[in-house]
Amino acid sequence: MLDLSRVAVLLGSGITAGTLFAVALSVLPALFAMEPATYVYAHQLLGRNWDPTMPVIVLGTTALDIWLAVRADGSGRALFAAAAVLMLLVSAVSHLCNVPINRRVKAISDPRTLPRDWRDPRPLWRRWHLLRTVFAVTSLAVTAVAVTGA
Repeated sequence: MLDLSRVAVLLGSGITAGTLFAVALSVLPALFAMEPATYVYAHQLLGRNWDPTMPVIVLGTTALDIWLAVRADGSGRALFAAAAVLMLLVSAVSHLCNVPINRRVKAISDPRTLPRDWRDPRPLWRRWHLLRTVFAVTSLAVTAVAVTGA
């Protein structure tokens, strides 16, 4: 059971870090290259399948990190605990910062007629996204060290 948990926590950390890294590397530059109306339309389409998949993966991975921290000893305990904190930070940034922006973009009924007071959320969304990407990649690295005992 412990070996399966270690594989699962690596898988969850890897999926999270890989997904966020891919968005930062490819999706964000594409969204920034678009006119505002096209961006809003694309953002609405891209966001359809993230919930509830990514929150389940992130929070499930956090729970596994905590479970493994409780069962580990020595440096493994501290490493799994640190990985759990980092995954919680991914979740916090997502829910408190990126998701509210996503909701505002999704609430636009017709991207061709943006409200007069519309402010482009891309720069702020990118800053929050890059922060959670750093947390996720760091969590993956810490988890890999904890799992391998290196």
